[in-house]
Amino acid sequence: MTKLRVHDLSHNFTQNGAHLQVLNKINFSIEAGQFVALIGPSGCGKSTLFNIISGIVASQVGEIYYNEKPIQSKTGLFGYMQQKDLLLPWRTVLRNVLIGPEIKKASLSGAIKEAQILLTQLGLEGFAQHYPTQLSGGMRQRVALIRTLLFKKDTLLLDEPFGALDAMTRSMMQSILLDIWEKEKQTILLITHDLEEALVMADKIFVMTARPATIKAEVDVTLPRPRSITNTELIRLKRDLYEMIQVEMDKVFDVESVPSVGARSPRPFPA
Repeated sequence: MTKLRVHDLSHNFTQNGAHLQVLNKINFSIEAGQFVALIGPSGCGKSTLFNIISGIVASQVGEIYYNEKPIQSKTGLFGYMQQKDLLLPWRTVLRNVLIGPEIKKASLSGAIKEAQILLTQLGLEGFAQHYPTQLSGGMRQRVALIRTLLFKKDTLLLDEPFGALDAMTRSMMQSILLDIWEKEKQTILLITHDLEEALVMADKIFVMTARPATIKAEVDVTLPRPRSITNTELIRLKRDLYEMIQVEMDKVFDVESVPSVGARSPRPFPA
């Protein structure tokens, strides 16, 4: 069953009378239970796309369907974790993660038990009564992820949830999120700039072009889990994605117009 479908979505921003086209006829669909990654050059409109899907920003042109029903500008359907943790500074860690159950007027006793399990699982045991200002940036991101999970939505929009984490912690968090996804059968759409993260986690990867963004490619990742970054097929896919993104990055920085210092050679593929 198709869970989310975006059809011909376009969007412009207007400032001081000038128009900036950000999205240009975005089309894609996601099946229920899929884990999908969205990659593209910085500033191409990935977060804007999430804001429109979630209803935070009103759509201008195109349609969005959720469970085959139109949902333009409708909020509250998704669990949405943005790049900034947006924790409430006057609430403790525990009170921050319980915002979803409070809004839904769910049983707080059950939610507290689940919150405590997640806090322990994500390395935050003993921090339930701390305030956001007492946490590192990476710890705040983990709190924000728990808060998103406790909203109990069928579909999660995750905008670079692990961007503030060191490599080892990020790897652990990826594994934990995959375990939760396999258990809960949620549909997940993840924005990431980390190609290995996309390949390790996702069933499908959408590659966006430079602004005004459209979908450049749709890449299926059929490798069995758990996946190793040393797998030869994963390395091949990483190379393909890197080359696609590099073409779009050259457009962003207008490489051909930059004065040349000697002959320009292709940038090496990161091992």
